[in-house]
Amino acid sequence: MFVVKVPGINGLGKTNGCEKAGNFILESLKEIYTNEQGGEIDLKKLDLEEIHLDNSNLELSNNLIYKNAFESFETKPRTIFLGGDHSVSYSLTRAFFDYCQHSEKEPCLIVFDAHPDCMKPVDNKIPTHEEWLRALVKDGFPAKNILLIGTRNSDISEIEFLKKHEIKAISVNSLIENLQESCESIMEFSYNKELYVSLDIDVVDPAFAPATGYLEPGGLTSRQFIYILQRMKRIKNLRAFDLVEINPEKDENGLTVKLGAKILSELI
Repeated sequence: MFVVKVPGINGLGKTNGCEKAGNFILESLKEIYTNEQGGEIDLKKLDLEEIHLDNSNLELSNNLIYKNAFESFETKPRTIFLGGDHSVSYSLTRAFFDYCQHSEKEPCLIVFDAHPDCMKPVDNKIPTHEEWLRALVKDGFPAKNILLIGTRNSDISEIEFLKKHEIKAISVNSLIENLQESCESIMEFSYNKELYVSLDIDVVDPAFAPATGYLEPGGLTSRQFIYILQRMKRIKNLRAFDLVEINPEKDENGLTVKLGAKILSELI
């Protein structure tokens, strides 16, 4: 499994610390010896890289993220990107979109997030973690192939944007009413398409993942989230995951970083 650290932040000062998540998650991964399928977890055996970024130069950083991600889609069967805040997903998914167009494949994006991240842009420059998905849709990513899961706090302007572009969503309630059936629907949504999955840790209830920027009660349990990912890992056309918005500086008991390591162990 190819694992890439992407220590980028562009969260209006609200996500400082997320750039450290990759190193903390990988350090915590050393304490996990096998995943739940019995697969050995050995950090030394990972195909591991880092995109070295200067977060004071957002244009350069995003160009580097895009270039490295595009190359990974061309050369690696599956990649896990460790953010960073959710702003890194803009350049990652833009590279994925362009790769799919170049390869004549149909792109599909599934996003787990407590928020839609479709806020109106602050300026006309690099999208922040609050507006990256809106920017991606504006760039031409097919809205009909985007599925939002777990959103539970949306700005009115975001709701209007989602309705206008007919972006599909699955609420937390719908998800947990029949978790197995919901997983089947998620997998069916991506059928016969190239799939990218973006994981914002705040889709999980803050009781299980408190070290993130925006705490939204009423989320998934860590068990539910892991089960869903275990099911999604079986999708043959799955090309990439990203895991974002874990902030080790806020992780007083280490619980969120440990969950990040647990998630990574189940995906590799």
